Amino acid sequence: MAGQFARYAARCRTFAPMYRQVTLTSLHARMNGTASRPPDRAMPYADILAAWRHYMAHDNQGRGVVLIGHSQGSVVLTQLVQEEIDGKPAQARLVSAILLGTNVVVPDGADVGGTFQHIPACHAADQTGCVIAYVSFRDTAPPPPGGLFGRALDPLSQKIFTNSHALGTNPADLAGGAGPLHSYFAADFGAWAPAGFSWTRTPRTIDTPFVTTPGLLTARCVSNGAHTYLAIHVNAGADDARTRDIPGDVIVDGRLFPDWGLHRIDMHEAVGDLVDIIGRQGAAYAAGRR
Repeated sequence: MAGQFARYAARCRTFAPMYRQVTLTSLHARMNGTASRPPDRAMPYADILAAWRHYMAHDNQGRGVVLIGHSQGSVVLTQLVQEEIDGKPAQARLVSAILLGTNVVVPDGADVGGTFQHIPACHAADQTGCVIAYVSFRDTAPPPPGGLFGRALDPLSQKIFTNSHALGTNPADLAGGAGPLHSYFAADFGAWAPAGFSWTRTPRTIDTPFVTTPGLLTARCVSNGAHTYLAIHVNAGADDARTRDIPGDVIVDGRLFPDWGLHRIDMHEAVGDLVDIIGRQGAAYAAGRR
């Protein structure tokens, strides 16, 4: 919550419904091939659906809505958009949907027609009623063959779309180019960080809960045929006093999972850009309603 969502309160009135998601223990068991049964997908969606309907009935009062999720949160929000918003009256309230760390699929050469039938990708910061979606990988470690993330693959049904690709919208340049990211990271990454990690080359105490890294990371949307993803480049030069690398890889029980890329920091690496984007989208939405 603090790392991935709280910063959006600078632009939005925030609501964060609680839902029963797959636990880390269960997730790690699935990743290691030791899970005894598949996850219950209906229960978390029922929680989010109830929260959405309560919000619309009691709190929305005609306002525009930005939906924000990551990983499991994006999966349940994708289903919510499909069943409650896409092509329905509620779509008129959609400012944008930020669905990170999951596959949102579109047909080759089109913006809609795969995961969503009426909600296109965002191509400009003042465009409304659109979706921002990506998975991120180091530019030096692209998705391996057969990896789940960044493919034209539905995360719930496991359906593979033909003549389609996963959406990759770059918050640093929604028009499709490359650009520097406005990142915010936890000052203390804890168990996520390698032993001895420091945000500065000469280790120093940081007395703030978060750090920002202007110009340290650059993002470019890349498609290598099977996968579409946000390629993250670390720009630290020889004279930069900051870290030459960043944490974010998915490591479970000492094992690196290269097909997950920088899943842990999909939100953190671009949250400053995303906050700015929804500020502009909100202003455009409000202007269009007047």
